[in-house]
Amino acid sequence: MTRFSRRSFLLTGSATIASSVLLKACASPTPPSSTTASPEAAASPAATGLKVAIILPGVITDKAWNQAGYEGLNEIKKKQGAEIAYVEKIGQAEQAEALSDFARRGFNLVYAHGGQFDAAIQQVAGQFPKTFFVGVNGAASGANIAALRIDHLQASYLCGLIAANLSKSKKIAYLAGQEFQATQEELRGLQLGAKSVDPAIQVSASFTGDWNDAAKAKEAMEAIISSGADVVYQWLDNAAPTVLQTASDRGIYAFGNTADQLDVAPKAVLTSAVKRIDLAIAKLADLAAKNELKGQVYTLGLEEPEILHLGKFNAAVPTALQDKVKTTQEAILAKKITFETCQEGGKETRCVKGAA
Repeated sequence: MTRFSRRSFLLTGSATIASSVLLKACASPTPPSSTTASPEAAASPAATGLKVAIILPGVITDKAWNQAGYEGLNEIKKKQGAEIAYVEKIGQAEQAEALSDFARRGFNLVYAHGGQFDAAIQQVAGQFPKTFFVGVNGAASGANIAALRIDHLQASYLCGLIAANLSKSKKIAYLAGQEFQATQEELRGLQLGAKSVDPAIQVSASFTGDWNDAAKAKEAMEAIISSGADVVYQWLDNAAPTVLQTASDRGIYAFGNTADQLDVAPKAVLTSAVKRIDLAIAKLADLAAKNELKGQVYTLGLEEPEILHLGKFNAAVPTALQDKVKTTQEAILAKKITFETCQEGGKETRCVKGAA
């Protein structure tokens, strides 16, 4: 483990940074491979000398999004014997330079952990054709850019069913750090699931602007509760425990996200949208090691139950409702229920078709 200040890490950048950055490099290069890359996979990292880095917007101890990304990096080291590195707490102004710096250091696979990195990836990738960039939850595209997505809409649809059945006020809310494609899809799933139970139910959305600021999250949560919502689906990182505990203190329900968070607030959390983003990250590294990673979108959903599934249920969720959720999930897997691109309100979105 080597410790750098951000100023020394971002050698060619202009950012002025105070807190520390951790850079971790370990293991030996993997043996040479005789695999020949196809034209589409020409920019994929070779199976020999795989060097993998991840850039995180938050801290690796948040027990949520950033920690999952860090654990994915360690999964790659375990499975591929890759040299690995990470940097945490990278703000928007520092994103492009952090991406560039890893590429300059010879890392051939660089993960940017969040859709908020899309613009920086798009800006940098063309300058470093030998490095493959992966936008986790991203939408950036290019010859050496892959977008890794969890189908958040599928899980939030199931949670919407639960929320609509248990809400007494018929007002539910979505609370997240930032508004981009992944959070919009998750919000859409919550809306579709809830309205399949009660078309008149109200679904509101709030974005704090920060995934980790607990004070902002608590303020937003209090405003949501004051508006009458009694079930909240949250997607936050370090701020998530504050939101879940506030729900518990105020006697309303909430959903965990990314990790199984029932134990964080056992009275409030109905279930969690568990997203094993660590395994998803490792899955793309497996492709990279075989020279099969391509510049495309990789979307992983309920058909990969080790990656996306619901967590433990609260006793407040009746057995009959749990069975309904299971039946609905089976219908999604059997494609009896599908989520197809449609136009609504003049905008492209996804609509549900079919029934359980």
